[in-house]
Amino acid sequence: QVQLVESGGGLVQPGGSLKLSCAASGNILSIWNMGWYRQTPGERRELVARINVKNITTYADSVKGRFTISKGDANNMVFLQMNKLQTEDTADYYCYADPNLAGTNWWGQGTQVTVSS
Repeated sequence: QVQLVESGGGLVQPGGSLKLSCAASGNILSIWNMGWYRQTPGERRELVARINVKNITTYADSVKGRFTISKGDANNMVFLQMNKLQTEDTADYYCYADPNLAGTNWWGQGTQVTVSS
């Protein structure tokens, strides 16, 4: 079992930057993928960015060139640097991890990001 705790959300103006952090605890050696999803009311949760233990990254097209995902050396932290934020980036952001086994994944409680002037 893995526990995930996000931090770093908040209110930012369009064009601004924000960095989200996620701390993992528990059986962190089992983690293969870590990443971030986001969700707005009435919409499905969507992948924002993902990184695996080999540091291979995946990004949603809507954030490429603006967001950067990274992780700590000990595989117990994942970060999302968000630059050039747009109002469309407003959402609840959820940290995610999985051991690359079908049907197994873990989620944080979410952190709110609001982009507004």
